[in-house]
Amino acid sequence: MKHQYVTADVFSSTAFHGNPVAVVLDAVGLSSEQMQRIAAEFGYSETTFVLPPKSAEHSAWVRIFSPSKEFPFAGHPNIGTAYILAMEMYRSGILPPETMVFEEAAGLVPMRILFEEGRPIGAELIAPEPFSKRATVDQMQVAACLSLNPDQINITNHPPQVASVGLPFIIVEIKSQEALRQCAPNPAAFKLTVPVGGATSIYAYTKISTGSDYTAHIDLEARTFTHRMTEDPGTGSATAAAIALLASLDARKLMTACVTQGLSVGRPSVLNVHYSRDEAEEVRVSGDCVIVMRGTFSLEDQG
Repeated sequence: MKHQYVTADVFSSTAFHGNPVAVVLDAVGLSSEQMQRIAAEFGYSETTFVLPPKSAEHSAWVRIFSPSKEFPFAGHPNIGTAYILAMEMYRSGILPPETMVFEEAAGLVPMRILFEEGRPIGAELIAPEPFSKRATVDQMQVAACLSLNPDQINITNHPPQVASVGLPFIIVEIKSQEALRQCAPNPAAFKLTVPVGGATSIYAYTKISTGSDYTAHIDLEARTFTHRMTEDPGTGSATAAAIALLASLDARKLMTACVTQGLSVGRPSVLNVHYSRDEAEEVRVSGDCVIVMRGTFSLEDQG
């Protein structure tokens, strides 16, 4: 049986920038083991598998795999998947819906399609879980993980903190862009530090511009390092958790952010985040996308 796939670069409108994702459009018949092997074969940070929804009210059941494990939720794979599904409809002459709802292990993930002159150009997700803080991590340990000196870690606003809106990350503020660009993952230190609080990756950021006391908008530059000693070009779930963490410092009810990521690996990404807390807390992450490749594969002779 042949399966169709499409790849897209997420958080950029330029091919070969942003964060790539592979989306298997018709995953019916694939076992979990096969999905894991396919994700490892693609080698991207994540590959998604689209299945019919369990409820007719929803758009799809989406499973997300890294090369080594399945994730309950992730940011850029959802945005890329929603964009690709909308583009497949658009290419077929079908008007894509303005919203989609994905069923995932972490819960329901609402998606909004971004359009320009009637054509899909990207997508926006709403994080599936309320913001939560978990363990804190020692400043010296985190510095060792990033090959920095401890005094390059900023703990004035918050300590290195595990936080989540669906997937936990160690969130660390770095004192300057220069220090952020000096970061390099240290395998020995990572092995001693993670996992902690469910987190296996470190999201390091520094402020580019901000008003006093974290006004309604903030600009950040960020880098994400995984336990596989790889760097992620654009991490939506971590960015959402980081902005929610910053908003929580003074119980802010509204915050927006523009985050630049991926510069150090030659894949610049731009992530837009909107945090609001009125009657209910909500974190939204959006970005442009572009399709890069499409094709088919068959596992007829595989186990």
